[in-house]
Amino acid sequence: MGYGADMSPTMRVYVPATVATLARLREVGEIAAAHGHAVTPALREWYTDADAEELAYVAYTRAAQDALRLLRADPAAPRRRVVIAADLPAQYAGEPLGSSTVRLAAPMSRAAVAAIHLDGAGAVADVAAAAEAVAAAEQGDLDAQLAVSGAEEHELEWYDPSELDQLVD
Repeated sequence: MGYGADMSPTMRVYVPATVATLARLREVGEIAAAHGHAVTPALREWYTDADAEELAYVAYTRAAQDALRLLRADPAAPRRRVVIAADLPAQYAGEPLGSSTVRLAAPMSRAAVAAIHLDGAGAVADVAAAAEAVAAAEQGDLDAQLAVSGAEEHELEWYDPSELDQLVD
């Protein structure tokens, strides 16, 4: 764990986002996000046999799931899930056992970004279907859950933060 400019502890946080979020990050240099996912004490306790890499992957995939909810809320956004990995000051709020949710203490600056994960072109149709189905899937609709699973079969591609301009263009 490192320390931010204000000396508050930082952790690797996986922030759900959209391509429009990336554009704002490029234009303004920072974005405000209310929450992200990280390896929390509750996540460690729930997955007692998992190593650090496996726990980080759980937090990352949960952020990708939250990106579907963001896409559902913004029908104009390109149908690609985005997860921004960043080293940020964050607060664990004592969520239930197994939770990876953290509250972000400050806006995320471009300098804090460690990596950008984005769906490739081959995932667009499945992600579009999953974004439409995510609310019903959470309510237990089996067909909707299958649609969400279709998007989850696609691995997000990894990009260096220096590639932000190319991703937005």
